[in-house]
This record gives sequence, C-alpha cells and structure tokens, in this order.
Amino acid sequence: MRLSSTARYGLRAMSDLCANSKNEPVSVSDIANRQNIPVSYLEQLCVKLRRGGLLESVRGAQGGYMLARPAKEITIADILSVLGEPVIFGSCQTEKGCENAIKCPTFKLWRKVKGSVDEILETTTLEDITSETISLLESIIPDPEREEVRERALKSKEV
Repeated sequence: MRLSSTARYGLRAMSDLCANSKNEPVSVSDIANRQNIPVSYLEQLCVKLRRGGLLESVRGAQGGYMLARPAKEITIADILSVLGEPVIFGSCQTEKGCENAIKCPTFKLWRKVKGSVDEILETTTLEDITSETISLLESIIPDPEREEVRERALKSKEV
C-alpha cells in the first residue's frame, strides 16, 4: 500500500493546522511553507476538507483555515474519506472487484490487513498524531526511526 500525495499532504496539512492554529485561522501559505507543499495544491485540498466539514474558512487579511470541530473528534479515516482516498489492499477491494477472488489464496489475508488498518485509522484522531508530533519536536532525544528514514532519503539523493 502506498498513500497518494493527496492523502499524505492532506494529513500533514491537517496536523500542521491543528498544531499551529491556537484557535485562530492559519493561512494556506504558512502551512504550505512549513510542510513543503505547493500552495496551489494545498488550496485545492483545503477546499475539499472545508466541503467535507473538517475545516472552516475565515476571510480577510487575517483569514485562513481553522478546524471545524475539535481535533479529538476528527479521525484519520475522516480525513482520508473527505479527500477521497480509500485505503485498498489488492484489486479485490475496489468497486470493480476481482474475478480471481474465489480462488485467490491471499484474499483473506488482504481483508484481514485492511480490517486492521481501518481500525487504526478509525480510532486514531488528529489530536493523537499532533500531540505525538509536538512531543517529538519538543524532545531533545532523537527519534531513531525518523533518523533512519531520513538517512535513507539522503543517501538515495546522492545516487
């Protein structure tokens, strides 16, 4: 499974907004700069999130976006759903289906994996991931998992 740019950017933007809003609107350009997301792309995502009832927009010079409800009430599944980004493992889970589902030895495996992932996404809130992010940023102890991923990314750029 690989999340699309829409899903990744949308989750990062919502997390950033949650961490930085302090009950005041946050501009799209501020979020885009902090998260390294193209402004025009983020504007489109924010429109979807507003139409889906997750964001409110505030017009004017001090305008921007705010969460439409508390972060503890917004699940990751809510965000992905509003963005139109279903989590799918295998073609058997798509609307089109799979003609090999009857005899496929991995059908039940992917159903089980999807069920587990769905449960995590439905029970993890925006507040959960934001409070974890804030505590990691405030911590003086490095996070080895993040460092390892960062090192791999830097090495792949050298090649």
